[in-house]
Amino acid sequence: MAKSNTKGLATVLSFEKKIVLSDGLMYGTTWNERQGKAALLPLHEKSVRGTISNRLKQAVANDPAKLNAEVEKPNLQTVDAASLSMDQDTLKVTFTMKVLRGAAVPAACNNAEHKAKILGMGNRYVEQYGFGELAKRYALNLANARFLWRNRVGAENLEVQVETDGPDATKWLFHPYDYSLQNFDKSDERVEALAEQIESALAGKIPYLLLTVTAFAKIGKGQDVYPSEELILDKGKGKKSKVLYEVAGTAAMHSQKLSNAIRTIDTWYEEYGTNTGVGPIAVEPYGAVTNLGKAFRTPKAKNDFYTLFDKYSLDADFDSPEAAHYVMAVLIRGGVFGASGKE
Repeated sequence: MAKSNTKGLATVLSFEKKIVLSDGLMYGTTWNERQGKAALLPLHEKSVRGTISNRLKQAVANDPAKLNAEVEKPNLQTVDAASLSMDQDTLKVTFTMKVLRGAAVPAACNNAEHKAKILGMGNRYVEQYGFGELAKRYALNLANARFLWRNRVGAENLEVQVETDGPDATKWLFHPYDYSLQNFDKSDERVEALAEQIESALAGKIPYLLLTVTAFAKIGKGQDVYPSEELILDKGKGKKSKVLYEVAGTAAMHSQKLSNAIRTIDTWYEEYGTNTGVGPIAVEPYGAVTNLGKAFRTPKAKNDFYTLFDKYSLDADFDSPEAAHYVMAVLIRGGVFGASGKE
């Protein structure tokens, strides 16, 4: 049986995410009539004969006869695809985002003393800094349409509408090209008003906040759109090599993909702004950027979540506002963070 950690840390510790997103549903429309009816974007299959383009072994690549024989082999593929029709030039993506209170309240914790100190850490954060900075960054990632990912690239026009729920609904209109993807320096009255609502929910001033987000991207008639791709573990022979995500007959984006974009707010890691940095990264315990295969926050550098959280949740003062914001952003992300009872 695992022994309780001698450092006073809980061995069972988890936090529920406080920003909860739905899947993003994708539709086709025209820019001039984007406020009207939009059509479903059903997936369709393509069977194509590709060319051999992967890196070959030296023995094959250096032998012209073997190379010719290799490239003559058919590279047959069946893939999912999604695109606008030739009478549509605009992609519409819509999803909901719920913001909840209690970021520093554990969902499970087997150490009452540690839990009390975690709650104390949360109170210190609210007193010293508040959720204003985090809320502004989440609001900007809605305003700049980062969540469109590849669908944002090359768009002639972009527009994002954000609306609150309830009888006193408020609606904001954003032009994403007015806001940077590389920093969070620029703000305006609309961003600040949206951020104030998000902050109120995170701080518990209101029970929750439910936002409906609708984005439009004018990408051109008949152009491909990019839903999420499904992870297929068993790629048997003859099966599709690419399977896209679909909900209720229309192409869609995973809620996880949208969530990753919204929490791409970490500009507090050491390499940000340097030649080895990559701009803002998603809030993760080790600052992982999977497509680069790199962790930007490491225990060796003592700037990863666990190093900072263990210190701050055992009554140590915050080293800086940036470190405090990062730790709270990871708690808002949620996860299982218990210390191992075995070393």
